[in-house]
Amino acid sequence: MERGYTSLNTGNGKGKTTAAVGQAVRALGRGFSVYIGQFLKTEKSGEILALERSGLPVEVELYGRERAIGSPMTDEDREGAARGLKKLTAAMKDHDMVVADEIIVALSTGLLSVSEVKGLIEGKGNSTELILTGRGATEEIIAMADVVTEMVEVKHHYRSGVAARDGIER
Repeated sequence: MERGYTSLNTGNGKGKTTAAVGQAVRALGRGFSVYIGQFLKTEKSGEILALERSGLPVEVELYGRERAIGSPMTDEDREGAARGLKKLTAAMKDHDMVVADEIIVALSTGLLSVSEVKGLIEGKGNSTELILTGRGATEEIIAMADVVTEMVEVKHHYRSGVAARDGIER
Protein backbone atom coordinates (compact mmCIF):
# COMPACT_ATOMS: atom_id res chain seq x y z
CA MET A 1 0.00 0.00 0.00
CA GLU A 2 1.45 3.37 -0.94
CA ARG A 3 -0.13 5.41 1.88
CA GLY A 4 -2.41 4.40 4.68
CA TYR A 5 -5.01 6.63 6.26
CA THR A 6 -6.94 6.68 9.53
CA SER A 7 -10.68 6.05 9.29
CA LEU A 8 -13.21 6.44 12.09
CA ASN A 9 -16.65 4.80 12.20
CA THR A 10 -18.64 6.44 15.00
CA GLY A 11 -22.20 7.46 15.91
CA ASN A 12 -25.16 5.90 17.71
CA GLY A 13 -26.39 3.81 14.77
CA LYS A 14 -25.56 0.20 14.06
CA GLY A 15 -22.98 -0.90 11.51
CA LYS A 16 -19.67 0.49 12.77
CA THR A 17 -17.99 -2.89 13.26
CA THR A 18 -19.70 -4.39 10.21
CA ALA A 19 -18.38 -1.57 8.01
CA ALA A 20 -14.86 -2.03 9.38
CA VAL A 21 -15.01 -5.78 8.74
CA GLY A 22 -16.23 -5.06 5.21
CA GLN A 23 -13.17 -2.88 4.64
CA ALA A 24 -11.01 -5.69 6.03
CA VAL A 25 -12.56 -8.19 3.59
CA ARG A 26 -11.88 -5.79 0.72
CA ALA A 27 -8.25 -5.45 1.83
CA LEU A 28 -7.85 -9.22 2.21
CA GLY A 29 -9.23 -9.65 -1.30
CA ARG A 30 -6.37 -7.48 -2.58
CA GLY A 31 -3.77 -9.50 -0.68
CA PHE A 32 -3.29 -7.12 2.25
CA SER A 33 -2.46 -8.41 5.72
CA VAL A 34 -5.16 -7.54 8.27
CA TYR A 35 -5.33 -7.50 12.07
CA ILE A 36 -8.57 -6.89 13.98
CA GLY A 37 -8.49 -6.11 17.69
CA GLN A 38 -11.79 -5.83 19.56
CA PHE A 39 -12.17 -4.00 22.87
CA LEU A 40 -14.93 -4.83 25.38
CA LYS A 41 -16.14 -7.94 23.56
CA THR A 42 -16.11 -11.45 24.95
CA GLU A 43 -17.58 -13.26 21.99
CA LYS A 44 -17.04 -12.88 18.30
CA SER A 45 -19.85 -11.38 16.25
CA GLY A 46 -21.31 -13.12 13.22
CA GLU A 47 -19.21 -11.13 10.76
CA ILE A 48 -16.00 -12.08 12.58
CA LEU A 49 -17.03 -15.75 12.73
CA ALA A 50 -17.79 -15.69 8.99
CA LEU A 51 -14.47 -14.04 8.25
CA GLU A 52 -12.61 -16.72 10.22
CA ARG A 53 -14.61 -19.52 8.59
CA SER A 54 -13.77 -18.13 5.14
CA GLY A 55 -10.18 -19.25 5.53
CA LEU A 56 -8.88 -15.77 4.72
CA PRO A 57 -5.63 -15.03 6.58
CA VAL A 58 -6.85 -12.56 9.19
CA GLU A 59 -5.85 -12.24 12.84
CA VAL A 60 -8.61 -11.41 15.32
CA GLU A 61 -8.17 -10.87 19.06
CA LEU A 62 -10.59 -9.81 21.79
CA TYR A 63 -9.43 -7.68 24.70
CA GLY A 64 -11.13 -7.53 28.07
CA ARG A 65 -14.74 -8.25 28.78
CA GLU A 66 -18.09 -6.91 27.73
CA ARG A 67 -19.44 -4.52 30.33
CA ALA A 68 -22.91 -3.32 31.11
CA ILE A 69 -23.27 0.40 30.43
CA GLY A 70 -22.49 2.30 33.61
CA SER A 71 -20.96 -0.67 35.42
CA PRO A 72 -17.74 0.01 37.31
CA MET A 73 -14.44 -0.73 35.60
CA THR A 74 -12.35 -3.54 37.01
CA ASP A 75 -8.66 -4.34 36.93
CA GLU A 76 -9.52 -6.98 34.33
CA ASP A 77 -11.03 -4.27 32.11
CA ARG A 78 -8.00 -2.02 32.48
CA GLU A 79 -5.56 -4.87 31.86
CA GLY A 80 -7.49 -5.95 28.76
CA ALA A 81 -7.45 -2.43 27.34
CA ALA A 82 -3.73 -2.00 28.04
CA ARG A 83 -3.01 -5.39 26.43
CA GLY A 84 -5.11 -4.41 23.42
CA LEU A 85 -3.30 -1.13 22.94
CA LYS A 86 0.06 -2.94 22.99
CA LYS A 87 -1.17 -5.56 20.51
CA LEU A 88 -2.52 -2.90 18.12
CA THR A 89 0.74 -0.96 18.29
CA ALA A 90 2.71 -4.12 17.47
CA ALA A 91 0.28 -5.14 14.70
CA MET A 92 0.79 -1.83 12.89
CA LYS A 93 4.43 -2.79 12.31
CA ASP A 94 3.61 -5.84 10.20
CA HIS A 95 0.05 -5.47 8.87
CA ASP A 96 -1.30 -3.38 6.02
CA MET A 97 -4.60 -2.77 7.82
CA VAL A 98 -5.35 -2.65 11.53
CA VAL A 99 -8.89 -2.41 12.91
CA ALA A 100 -9.26 -1.09 16.47
CA ASP A 101 -12.88 -2.08 17.07
CA GLU A 102 -14.68 -0.29 19.94
CA ILE A 103 -11.52 1.62 20.87
CA ILE A 104 -13.65 4.76 21.08
CA VAL A 105 -15.85 3.10 23.71
CA ALA A 106 -12.71 2.06 25.61
CA LEU A 107 -11.75 5.74 25.50
CA SER A 108 -15.15 7.10 26.55
CA THR A 109 -15.37 4.68 29.50
CA GLY A 110 -11.93 5.68 30.76
CA LEU A 111 -10.19 2.41 29.98
CA LEU A 112 -7.88 4.29 27.62
CA SER A 113 -6.87 7.94 27.68
CA VAL A 114 -7.08 10.44 24.84
CA SER A 115 -3.28 10.58 24.80
CA GLU A 116 -3.07 6.79 24.40
CA VAL A 117 -5.47 6.76 21.44
CA LYS A 118 -3.74 9.79 19.92
CA GLY A 119 -0.41 7.98 20.37
CA LEU A 120 -1.77 4.98 18.49
CA ILE A 121 -2.88 7.20 15.59
CA GLU A 122 0.36 9.18 15.55
CA GLY A 123 2.43 5.98 15.73
CA LYS A 124 0.78 4.52 12.66
CA GLY A 125 3.23 3.89 9.85
CA ASN A 126 2.73 5.73 6.58
CA SER A 127 1.67 2.56 4.79
CA THR A 128 -0.74 1.24 7.46
CA GLU A 129 -4.49 1.74 7.13
CA LEU A 130 -5.96 2.22 10.63
CA ILE A 131 -9.69 1.89 11.29
CA LEU A 132 -11.15 3.00 14.63
CA THR A 133 -14.72 2.22 15.66
CA GLY A 134 -17.07 3.10 18.48
CA ARG A 135 -19.77 5.56 19.45
CA GLY A 136 -18.93 8.82 21.16
CA ALA A 137 -15.76 9.93 19.37
CA THR A 138 -14.29 13.15 20.74
CA GLU A 139 -13.67 16.18 18.53
CA GLU A 140 -9.94 15.69 19.09
CA ILE A 141 -10.01 12.14 17.67
CA ILE A 142 -12.36 13.17 14.85
CA ALA A 143 -9.88 15.90 13.87
CA MET A 144 -7.03 13.37 13.68
CA ALA A 145 -8.88 10.96 11.37
CA ASP A 146 -8.64 11.29 7.59
CA VAL A 147 -12.07 9.73 6.99
CA VAL A 148 -14.98 9.96 9.45
CA THR A 149 -18.28 8.16 8.99
CA GLU A 150 -21.09 8.73 11.47
CA MET A 151 -23.72 6.01 11.74
CA VAL A 152 -27.00 7.66 12.74
CA GLU A 153 -29.87 5.70 14.27
CA VAL A 154 -33.10 6.94 12.77
CA LYS A 155 -35.25 4.07 14.02
CA HIS A 156 -34.42 0.74 15.65
CA HIS A 157 -36.45 -2.13 17.08
CA TYR A 158 -34.25 -2.10 20.24
CA ARG A 159 -36.41 0.82 21.34
CA SER A 160 -39.45 -1.47 21.45
CA GLY A 161 -37.65 -4.10 23.53
CA VAL A 162 -36.31 -6.47 20.84
CA ALA A 163 -32.98 -7.93 21.95
CA ALA A 164 -29.97 -8.31 19.64
CA ARG A 165 -30.48 -11.33 17.40
CA ASP A 166 -27.80 -13.83 16.36
CA GLY A 167 -26.91 -13.39 12.72
CA ILE A 168 -28.58 -9.98 12.47
CA GLU A 169 -27.21 -7.66 15.17
CA ARG A 170 -24.47 -9.92 16.47
